[in-house]
This record gives sequence, C-alpha cells and structure tokens, in this order.
Amino acid sequence: MSADMMRAVVQDAFGGPEVLTVQQVSRPVPLPTEVLVRVHAAGINPVDWKTRGGTGMAGLLGEPPFTLGWDVSGVVEEVGFGVTTLKVGDEVYGMPWFPRVANAYAEYVTAPARQWARKPATVDHVHAAAVPLAALTAWQAVVDTAHVRAGQRVLITAAAGGVGHFAVQFARHLGADVIATASAGRHPWLKELGANETVDYTTTRFEDTIKDVDVVIDLVGDAHDMTSTRSLKVLRPGGLLVAIPAGVSPELARAAEAAGVRVTPFLVEPDGAALTRIADLIDAGEVAVEVEQVFPLEQVAQAHAQGENGRTRGKLVLRVTA
Repeated sequence: MSADMMRAVVQDAFGGPEVLTVQQVSRPVPLPTEVLVRVHAAGINPVDWKTRGGTGMAGLLGEPPFTLGWDVSGVVEEVGFGVTTLKVGDEVYGMPWFPRVANAYAEYVTAPARQWARKPATVDHVHAAAVPLAALTAWQAVVDTAHVRAGQRVLITAAAGGVGHFAVQFARHLGADVIATASAGRHPWLKELGANETVDYTTTRFEDTIKDVDVVIDLVGDAHDMTSTRSLKVLRPGGLLVAIPAGVSPELARAAEAAGVRVTPFLVEPDGAALTRIADLIDAGEVAVEVEQVFPLEQVAQAHAQGENGRTRGKLVLRVTA
C-alpha cells in the first residue's frame, strides 16, 4: 500500500451490516489548525448502525459512499499550520466533527486540534476509544444541561450501556443519588459504579416504584415502550427530563407541560476541554471504562450485528492499528 493510501470501512449503500466493507482510500491531509491522527482504535455507538441503515445522522451525511465512526484514540502523525496545542507523537482521543462525517473507521483521520484531548494515561487505546461519544454525551447531559448537584435524585434509563454507565458515574461523582434501570444481571456492576438504587426494567415498570426524581437522563426514548413519556411520572414538580435518543416530540412536550415538569432535547457536540476533564477523572480512578468486546477492523460487520442486539455492557471497539 502506498503512503498516500489507507484502509477504511466504506459503505456504498444504506442497509444491514453487510454493506460495511474494508477498502483502500486516499489518506487525508491536515488543513491549517488540524492534526492528522493515526487511529489505533475506534469506538462503536448506536448512532453508527442507525446511520448505516439510513436513519441517525444519515440526513446530514447524505447518500453513500461514506465512512462511519466518530470515536477515535490514536497518535498525532502530523500537525497543520497554526497548531500549538498538540505535537507529533502525542497520544490523543476525541469525537471529531460530530454530527458531520468524521471517518473514524479508518487508519487515519484529520480534525481541528481543539476537538482532541490527550488520552487518559492509565488506559490503552482500546479503552480510550470507548470514551469520547458516550462520555461526552453523559457529561454534557448530566453536567452542562441538567446541572446535577449533590443531594438530587437522578434516574438513568438504559444505565448499563455506553452512555448510561458514564452517566451513572458522573452523577454519582457530583453527589447525586442515582437510580439506574437495567436487567437484573447488570445491577451488581451498576452499584459498583455508584448507583444507589436499581430497577429491573424486564420485570418492573420504574414509574410504579420510583418517585420524587429531580432529573431523568432518558437513553431509551418513546420508540420503546413510551419510556420518555413514562419518565414524566417520576419527576418532582419542575423536574427535568433530558430526552437523548429521539428528542422531544410535540406530544411529549405537551405531556411535560401538563405534568408541570420540564423536558429538553439533546445532541452531543465535540468538546476537547470536557474530554480533558474526563481523562483526569479516569486517571484518578474516579471513572471506569467498560469494553465488552474488541473486533479487528475487518470484522466491523460482526461488531455492528452484535451492537444492534441491544445487550452490550459498556462499549464495543474496533482495533484499527496493532
């Protein structure tokens, strides 16, 4: 392979996991204020397989062909003119360009230097690649949007997933009392992460047992069993629902107003400064990163198929460079 080419996962059509193939494509060149990063590992997120199938961020990416992925951990290979915050050889991680195309399922990516942060020193690239999109979503929802503080009661649905397991830890770090929904087998682990209470969503409707909640971080949405709408019932007057997967429908907004509670949509955005704070928490042992399975780049279709079953504990990661 020539120096100006690289391996990347390309999809030429919307569809199932089988549309993902590893191809030879041109290696990107950093523009001024950008860095070229050699990707060691790339995280996989639900938005990836939704976009692959024609929903998710497909409307922003346009028609295929394109390369999926936004989670990256790697090493700076080249810096563009004007970059002063990073240098060649720095180990970095990030969620570049979201929600525009970032091409993370590839051997090299380029992005503005300030969308990156130095990766946590205490974890390898595989675990660092599991962090950016999920942890930034949790951080920006819990810290920047809900302004969670000590003593509040916070309900987190789908708490055992990528975003959920970070949201549990961030809310607990802030001193909140955390209630987590997950299948029973995940409960001991979630309590280790900081959950005060757990609810088995397979046997119990959380609104039947939980009340007086200040904040709900809903990672399920109304598409599955009207979870967002049901969440309104557990909130205190004036409480806040952060509706992450599908936003706020007119029906949900009307239901929240009638219930005397607040609701807000949410979409994560690149944030190198927040990633630096998250890395500090990881390196201090305050936050753990859960990776259920690692796949080589060539097995990206299998990784997507596994992720879509909805039962992943933490994250799935692609190993791009040995």
